[in-house]
Amino acid sequence: MANRPSRATLSKRMDDMVRSIRDEIVSGKRKVGDYLPSERELGKLYCISNKSVRHCLDVLVGEGLIEKIPKVGNRIADGADNNSITIRFGCHLSTVDETDLGTLISQFHKQYPRIRVQTMMLEHYVSVRQTLETGIMDVVTVNIPNYRELVESDALDLLEPQQPNRDIYPYLYKAFSSHQGDMRVQPLTFSPVVLCYNRDHFREKNMLEPDSSWTWEDLKRASAQLAIPNERYGFYFYLLSNNRWPVFLLQSGMKLPPGDEPARICDGTWMDMLRLCRDTLVNETSVPLFYEEADAEKLFRQGKVSMIMTTYFSLNELKKADFEYDIAPLPYIESPKTLLVAIGLGIHARSEQKEAAQTFVDFLTSYSSQLNIRQRTLSIPALKPAAEWIGSETMYRPLRYPMHRDIVPTYRTYSDMNVTMDMLAAILGEAKLYWAGLESEQTVCVKIEQALNELRAAKTTLS
Repeated sequence: MANRPSRATLSKRMDDMVRSIRDEIVSGKRKVGDYLPSERELGKLYCISNKSVRHCLDVLVGEGLIEKIPKVGNRIADGADNNSITIRFGCHLSTVDETDLGTLISQFHKQYPRIRVQTMMLEHYVSVRQTLETGIMDVVTVNIPNYRELVESDALDLLEPQQPNRDIYPYLYKAFSSHQGDMRVQPLTFSPVVLCYNRDHFREKNMLEPDSSWTWEDLKRASAQLAIPNERYGFYFYLLSNNRWPVFLLQSGMKLPPGDEPARICDGTWMDMLRLCRDTLVNETSVPLFYEEADAEKLFRQGKVSMIMTTYFSLNELKKADFEYDIAPLPYIESPKTLLVAIGLGIHARSEQKEAAQTFVDFLTSYSSQLNIRQRTLSIPALKPAAEWIGSETMYRPLRYPMHRDIVPTYRTYSDMNVTMDMLAAILGEAKLYWAGLESEQTVCVKIEQALNELRAAKTTLS
């Protein structure tokens, strides 16, 4: 009896089991017809009794996700029947955790039992435009770079027009807008890029925590104090992420000139910012190299780094952190600016199930669904009343979580630099060599100028 978990602990473990299995089914990790492990194995895995396991399984049966086969086991069910409509929803695997998607789809199936949602995981190396052109998806998640690619390739007609929701933050619609003013994406969630830090590390060093006055020089000094050789970095971010390094260019305030005027990178501030981008990561004369964007959060969770550049989306990777952490606005150089990251929902213009697809999009952007995202994840819902909900929290949340409301004037997107996604890729392609110490500043600067001017000339020729 002494080892029996408290009621709160038991409830959390049971919730973890239901959510974990639900997410595995929604993400396709467990497929229709597969059997779950035995009740005894599930009990050991989630540290709960067989009775509690059976209760969790009953919940999943009630949601239509599994079916009990007498004397055999619990099998992943196929909820579709001859009277149901199936819509195919394309999203990235990270979206499942960032939006508590398993719960939302289960609730949708309860509310609309004749519409079944089949999730299809998108690969990062396949563009949303290519996905839409195949005609496979009815609904697809679209981030700002995906949307810019559709605009720049004149492929926006692949998406069905949408009606604005007055309760969604208006700057999100601005991020998903074209010169024609068409609205083809319904915002779902968003985040500014922010600084996240380990409060215990700052206390150990008797240092003041970051605030909105920090410059990058302040961060570099703090990083040097927090770093411990062969133990942890003071600061880290994934250098090659298009949701990280462009922040430095944005903060310069420089943008490419309009029209046919040639780009002059060597005479501007962008090279200064690319140097600053590199220098913030320098540790003992070398740039730390890891190979995935999630490495930053993984190192942070392990206590191997004190500060990271991250987003509210990626804070979901820290749910099991066993220390206090908080967030702050990004440091700045000229003026406070940060990159706005957003995910929206688009309906394929040639979908044969447009009405059902629209019902699903409306459901995901409804107050109840958006509130579920606010309460059960660390992502920020696009619907203002849900995002600004105040109540009893059920999970650890940074003290400064509401900070996103106060730094809206600092939000920027790639278009604020007057660059296309192809141009951004060209800059990164050359900057990588510079950051790796394989080319000089002058050489890289000339190559970036040349690449940008060639792309601008090609765009002018096509138009």
